[in-house]
Amino acid sequence: MDDSDAGAGQAGQAAPSRRKDARRNQKALLDAAAAVFVASGVDAPVRDIAAEAGVGLGTIYRHFPTRADLIIGVYRHQVDACADAGPALLATSPSPHSALGQWIDLFVDFLVTKHGLAAVLQADRTGFEALHAYFLDRLVPVCTELLEAATAAGEIRSDIDAYQLMRGVGNLCVGADSDPRYDARRMVELLIAGLRRPQH
Repeated sequence: MDDSDAGAGQAGQAAPSRRKDARRNQKALLDAAAAVFVASGVDAPVRDIAAEAGVGLGTIYRHFPTRADLIIGVYRHQVDACADAGPALLATSPSPHSALGQWIDLFVDFLVTKHGLAAVLQADRTGFEALHAYFLDRLVPVCTELLEAATAAGEIRSDIDAYQLMRGVGNLCVGADSDPRYDARRMVELLIAGLRRPQH
């Protein structure tokens, strides 16, 4: 093998490593942006996000050229995290009903921390509809899996549809951030407790 072959091999090994680093950097950026958006809303200065992530402004703009790109990135990132949590909770929780309750808690976190998303994306109806479709495609199957596990364990009634449950939880969360007297999480807790099968 000559030097050019060795160089090509090293370059080939470096490329996946660079891609892995880029993915890790992007995840750190999205985590930082999500934290800043929750604390300050989607109009927070990009420099605050850069400071939270420990990177320069140029790095953010390289990944996300516009604020809308960044908001969409955060939204998809949070949907993915919520989707990935379902199977993990099923594997580690004491019961499927407990896993369902913890997952719904994460879902509520997601719903009440999307500050200003709809307003920012209103002008792009097609883009917003695509995001909503992504949300349903990723999360409805996870909720279905959790419900089926709890039903199979005899913990909850069997006539519950994942989409309807998620829609109901969403409706309970409407306005939660604008009325200090309303505790959406408590209402959702009561809803999930109400899924229990009656004990005879």
